[in-house]
Amino acid sequence: MTPDPSLNVLGETLAPCSIDPLTGFFRNGACDTCAEDSGSHTVCAIVTAEFLAFSKYVGNDLSTPRPEFGFAGLEPGDRWCLCASRFLQAHEEGCAPRVHLAATHQRALDVVPMDVLRENALNELG
Repeated sequence: MTPDPSLNVLGETLAPCSIDPLTGFFRNGACDTCAEDSGSHTVCAIVTAEFLAFSKYVGNDLSTPRPEFGFAGLEPGDRWCLCASRFLQAHEEGCAPRVHLAATHQRALDVVPMDVLRENALNELG
């Protein structure tokens, strides 16, 4: 199981998303992906309280600590590699978090249109 070439949605080298908390399908801090990543954990998002409540409501509780999995739970402001389809669902419901484009893997574009990512992007230089 090796990651796909690590390019972001801007066609550049994929930037890290988060080391604390440690995120990514490979738990390497980046939104790298591979064929085994059926959820496409490719969108680097800065989670909000509204998004965390939405995610919990639709069945993916990201805010409750799960020490048995080494997961402290996310807090507003944390960066996390989200499933592309969950991000798109949150966007359609009006509660999408901000996106760090430089740390969002190009495979996110298989699910989320670039204009949607740009609409929710942080103000980034470069």
